[in-house]
Amino acid sequence: MMESQRPIRLYVGTYTRGISKGIYQLAFDPGTGNLEQVDVTPAENPSFLATDPARRWLYAVNELPGNRGDTMGQVTAYRMDPETGALERINDRPTHGTVPCYVSVDATGATALVANYGSGSVAAYPIGADGSLGETSSLHQHEGTGADPRRQEGPHAHSIVPDPANRFVLAADLGIDEIRLYRLNAVASTLTPHEPAGVPVAPGSGPRHLAFSHDGRFLYAINELGNTVMAFAYDGGEGTLTHLQTIASLPAGWEGTSYCADLHLHPTGRWLYGSNRGHDSIVGYAVDAISGKLSLMGHWPSGGAFPRNFAIVPSGRHLLVANQNSDNILVYAIDGDSGALEATGIEFSVGAPVCLLMLPPRD
Repeated sequence: MMESQRPIRLYVGTYTRGISKGIYQLAFDPGTGNLEQVDVTPAENPSFLATDPARRWLYAVNELPGNRGDTMGQVTAYRMDPETGALERINDRPTHGTVPCYVSVDATGATALVANYGSGSVAAYPIGADGSLGETSSLHQHEGTGADPRRQEGPHAHSIVPDPANRFVLAADLGIDEIRLYRLNAVASTLTPHEPAGVPVAPGSGPRHLAFSHDGRFLYAINELGNTVMAFAYDGGEGTLTHLQTIASLPAGWEGTSYCADLHLHPTGRWLYGSNRGHDSIVGYAVDAISGKLSLMGHWPSGGAFPRNFAIVPSGRHLLVANQNSDNILVYAIDGDSGALEATGIEFSVGAPVCLLMLPPRD
């Protein structure tokens, strides 16, 4: 795959309880694999980031101090300078829930979507012509419990993504072992519960992040508590999921405590990768393009502790891993024939990195 040799803009969301100051902007050199800091925008616990499709605006959810209790979270809109990438705050809105952990934007760029982990709710916001967030247009509170009394005492929405056709929105709820489905009205920026409202998964799985195949025929979900990845057939016309497979994310026979986190499909669609926190690895699967099913390729050390988030460059040649508890980002090369990872030895230090958002230069 061809790739411009111009630097790729990388925004890093962090936890600011320690040495981090907010949202870091780095420049990734696709030729050398090196990372260099460009800027930092002060922000409070900007734990997840997203942009609109036109890449004019950036949105961050903020886990405000104390909001594992009763303090409401916040979502903030920023203008991105088209030349420098510098961020300028536009406005913010309450998430009407605690511990917001995920934000995404629909394909039209008109709606921002937020998942609140602590309170187990999802919200939608209209996006103005200037990138600003309007008042909350939809708010849905999930209900129920799961099999794990410590982690699943109530709902915990952990991600929210539009489907490829921008007709439905899917939310993975770790607390109730369910993938919830909503109909999206992109004009009104509203969400309406689909019928059925959700698809249950195996008790104690704890679904966390979701990834669609490029053709939209398959959906993959990584389970934080079950340390597994699920494959589903997806009908985008009817908004239905059919379970195809569940596969382990940890090596057979490994004993220890680990929690899955992030999930991304390679740009070619041939390989799927996930992160294991505790085992501290990236797991890779080969994807069968016909059946959508997965087969294990291998595991590679993440080069640090608690790899929460990772990103793949558009060319598919590199994978960058954010290790939250060791305050570092590691760069890996991806073999173009096998999909295997190879450590480059390139490392960048930043406090508690928990989200990587990569924006390649425009042609």
